[in-house]
Amino acid sequence: MSNRLKVARIAPEVHQTMRALQAYVDGTSLEKSLLELVKLRASYINGCAYCVDMHAKDARDLGETDQRIYMVPVWHEAPFYSERERAALAWTETITNIAKGVTDADYAQAREQFGEKELAELTMAIITINAWNRLAIPFQSEVGSYKPMTHV
Repeated sequence: MSNRLKVARIAPEVHQTMRALQAYVDGTSLEKSLLELVKLRASYINGCAYCVDMHAKDARDLGETDQRIYMVPVWHEAPFYSERERAALAWTETITNIAKGVTDADYAQAREQFGEKELAELTMAIITINAWNRLAIPFQSEVGSYKPMTHV
């Protein structure tokens, strides 16, 4: 696939707006490793190869194991995610597939693991990765080109 256009160059305001959303998410109280799992799950659901590549690399850079990265699409059946991670992955599926609605049971499961502010932050993280996916897919961002920054 060829890159169709580079949003940051053609419409820098779009990219700056997305970076501002990402900066908010990056500054939340949520664990960085949890956020990478969420980004991976949404990107797998949306079929965003660029973002899957990016967030697999970032997760690995944060110390995540290959096994846990590879198992994100089938996390329901994998025994090595915590209850908090399972709740985040389930909420990610719910918010990413929003057309199916959000049941009281979906909400209750998320609230068992996340306080009100954390759930608002998690929801914004999911909204943000879904928006990034919706930029990367139509403009065919170059898959494999991402180089992770070293996380501290």
